[in-house]
Amino acid sequence: MPERITPSSGDEGFRRELMGVLPHLRAFARGLCGRHDFADDLVQETAVKAWTARERYQQGTNMRAWTFAILRNHYLSELRKSRRQTDVEDADMERMLVMDADQEAPLHLGDMEAALQKLAPERREAVLLVGASGFSYEEAADIAGCPIGTMKSRVARARGDLTRMLADEPEITAVR
Repeated sequence: MPERITPSSGDEGFRRELMGVLPHLRAFARGLCGRHDFADDLVQETAVKAWTARERYQQGTNMRAWTFAILRNHYLSELRKSRRQTDVEDADMERMLVMDADQEAPLHLGDMEAALQKLAPERREAVLLVGASGFSYEEAADIAGCPIGTMKSRVARARGDLTRMLADEPEITAVR
């Protein structure tokens, strides 16, 4: 059985801040992967990793950005691990990333959520970080580990793709 960690009195502020970002993490994770069960697992693992690394967090910095980066990195690690375990080609993995999960099919996902899942993964991540989560382009670029110009381009293209999809224009092809 793992050793139980007893929080110190100094950990209470960190715990409150971490608890405050959990709903934002959950929304980001659900938008990122499109599966509620996997999203909840991502958020749980992110919270555990953040708690374990709490000594490295500097009070007064952006907890949301820090935890979003943890979640994103864990998500990408899980995709890589999954790809290695199943020997799926990159193109096939990308197609799987944008498909609705089987258990959600009867729920009749909203048009926006369905359109988000059709976006290329990089564009979906960008529009979720900037549009839905409220990060600046600079913060989103830091989280995604890309230049700010790339982030702006991904967001602009994602918004254009979403506009076309929601207007029932002909299907777009994901170009990076």
